[in-house]
Amino acid sequence: MQRVDWSGWLLSVLRIVAGFLFAQHGYQKVLGAFGGFGGRGAVPVGSLLWIGGMLEIVGSALLLLGLFTRPVAFVLSGEMAAAYFRTHVPRGFWPIQNAGELAVVYSFLFLYLSAAGGGAWSLDRLLRRKR
Repeated sequence: MQRVDWSGWLLSVLRIVAGFLFAQHGYQKVLGAFGGFGGRGAVPVGSLLWIGGMLEIVGSALLLLGLFTRPVAFVLSGEMAAAYFRTHVPRGFWPIQNAGELAVVYSFLFLYLSAAGGGAWSLDRLLRRKR
């Protein structure tokens, strides 16, 4: 019996789900969706949080499409690492204490995607095939 390798397909599913969920954080900050950021609505335009929200919206859209996956995921990994150390660490050392688990998980998930690429269902793969 032939063994089927699902890793490329599941990598794409992971990328798409992560992009979809991560986009909501950007919509929350920039558009004030889902109750806004911290229940306060949208953050001020041009603020550091707004810039982060725009990175999240644009980066998530590119991840959903699997376009420029590696560099986009690398930038988003750095954004999440910076968010963790800037926002969460001052509240306590351990992620469970400082509510930073999600930032850590996203940071390492995006770091993985920056190394692994977009998977079987990605525009990156389609563009690479055409060359």
